[in-house]
Amino acid sequence: MSAESARDDVQPFRISFVCTGNICRSPMAEVVLRTLAERSGLSERMSVESAATGDWHVGEQADRRTIAALTRRGYDGRHHRARQFDASEFGTLDLVVVFDRSQERIVRSWAPDETSRGKVQMMLSFDSELAPLGDVPDPYYSDESMFDHVLELIERSGNALFRQLAPALRAS
Repeated sequence: MSAESARDDVQPFRISFVCTGNICRSPMAEVVLRTLAERSGLSERMSVESAATGDWHVGEQADRRTIAALTRRGYDGRHHRARQFDASEFGTLDLVVVFDRSQERIVRSWAPDETSRGKVQMMLSFDSELAPLGDVPDPYYSDESMFDHVLELIERSGNALFRQLAPALRAS
């Protein structure tokens, strides 16, 4: 088997971002990380998705303020459709990223075993300066400036996450 065909057999690193409704924070993170992977030529090595703990918005687009905040920063979030996280996905995911302690408790409680629980990480934990904040605030009941602030937090921590993953993705 050639080195090229061996690389073709490598499964992408699979990440799911999970927030409450899958219309604000998790779509932002999905778009940011997918864009980083595309810009660095690693989109074939990474699979990025997002989901919700609840089913309130299944099938809906991201919140209009999410799309607007993404657009202002040069991203395209128009194609997103909300869906609910399914615990059966743990077996195919490498990392499940949540945005607050409530989501962390919920998603870890759905995990079938300790290995799966270990896949659940907080978004801000990837940036040592942001980690002490713990939670990414939910902008849903706020104004556009909060959506911009949340996107800034997600960009910083998403960039930190990508810097941690990129060397291994390039080597695979």
